[in-house]
Formats: sequence, C-alpha cells, structure tokens
Amino acid sequence: MIENIPIPGIEDYDKGFWSHTSKSQLVVQSCSHCNKVRFPPRPMCPSCHCLEHKWEKVSGKGEVWSFVVPRPPLLPAFEEISPYAVGLISLEEHPFIRMVGRLKIEEAQKNDDFELIKIGSKVEVAFEKLTKEICLPYWVIKENL
Repeated sequence: MIENIPIPGIEDYDKGFWSHTSKSQLVVQSCSHCNKVRFPPRPMCPSCHCLEHKWEKVSGKGEVWSFVVPRPPLLPAFEEISPYAVGLISLEEHPFIRMVGRLKIEEAQKNDDFELIKIGSKVEVAFEKLTKEICLPYWVIKENL
C-alpha cells in the first residue's frame, strides 16, 4: 500500500460506486429515466437532467485504450512506487466508457516490464483496499494483442 496516497472524497451521488468496489464489484451509474450509462458518477444525467440514478454491475473486462508511465517529478506519495503504469480502460460492455486506473501485469510476468503493455491489451479489474470505505480498482493485463 502507498503511504499518504491522496484518497478520493465520497459524495452522495458516488457512494454506490465506492460501496460496490469495497465488495470487489465494478459498477457504472445509469440514469433511472433514460437509462443512459455514465462514468464518472454525477449527481445529474447529462442527457435528460434526471437526478435519479441506479448502479449497473459490469464485468471489469476491457482493453487498454491508452496508457502512460508517469516519470518524476511526482507527488511524494507516488515516488516510492515509480515507475508504474496508468491506463485508460475501455469497458467490454460499454466501450464508450473509459476508466482510469493503475495497470499491472499478470503475476507470471514482471510488473515493471512496460514493453508488455500495448494499446488493445485485454485486461480484467482487480481491487486494492486503501481504507475502510475506499477500494481502488486497477487493471491486470491478461493478454497482449
């Protein structure tokens, strides 16, 4: 675990997201009126302006749409784990929804071998518990195209 990592705040409209991640489940928010799916969670539907929403479970499978390996200078909390990869993941069920998270490589391979990460690499979600309420999703590379 990273010491002193900046922790996301929990708001009324995204409590469901954090509640599900703490149970190792990935969800996206959808409008109760028009059923449009959205991420990140928001208090109001950008399409029909409805204030009611529901949570849809997703598999957590997807592919790397883009990625970056941050280099120093970094925030002090992230310097000790540098270098690391951060990916923009396109979800299998909703390819237009993209989530940001740390990218890790399967245990059988070196976790810092960034040459193995490719655009289009297949990934699956995993979770890292930071606090009682916050469990961050991250993605594990399963196969390279």
